[in-house]
Amino acid sequence: MPPRQTTKTSKKSAKMVEDEIPESEQWRLINESGILKTAALNEPASSEHPELSLAEEIFDATLLIIPCSFLLLLMQILIMNQYGQDANLKVLIGRMVEGLPILSLFIFFTTRHKRNPRVQILLFIMGSAAGCRMLYLLKRGGYLSNMRQCPPLITLWVYTVIQLDLGFAVLNLILVALFVWWKELDLFN
Repeated sequence: MPPRQTTKTSKKSAKMVEDEIPESEQWRLINESGILKTAALNEPASSEHPELSLAEEIFDATLLIIPCSFLLLLMQILIMNQYGQDANLKVLIGRMVEGLPILSLFIFFTTRHKRNPRVQILLFIMGSAAGCRMLYLLKRGGYLSNMRQCPPLITLWVYTVIQLDLGFAVLNLILVALFVWWKELDLFN
């Protein structure tokens, strides 16, 4: 029986100590002990955009290069079929060999610096120009210029919209829609 009384007594005394020390005094003791400062030093500094190693940057760029290159290839096949041309392997490989290195370098550097406001503005201008030019060519361009220019333009436009911040992306689409309205391009006829 004596151990039970000791346990009840220790719980009661802990309760009394807790009730006797005001909260402001508890905080003063914690601050003087330095516990909070050491805990804050041990936590890693949270950064909004941590620095990535070169391998991580290459991996991030590759995650965008692969789908964009397939988009370029798909658009090339579709536009060749639209105009009744044979989409043979030699022509497709030739287009990919000339377009893929440029696309890869562009994606790598813009992915690396996409948080820079100047890069966002550059991507916005390039995306708006690519979208307007592509839609203008589809409506009023000849089939040879469409076959040559439209696949890279649609790939560039899709990529820039993906990389833009939401506000710039919506503004890009509004600007392209205003261009279509201004030039009276009836895209659905």
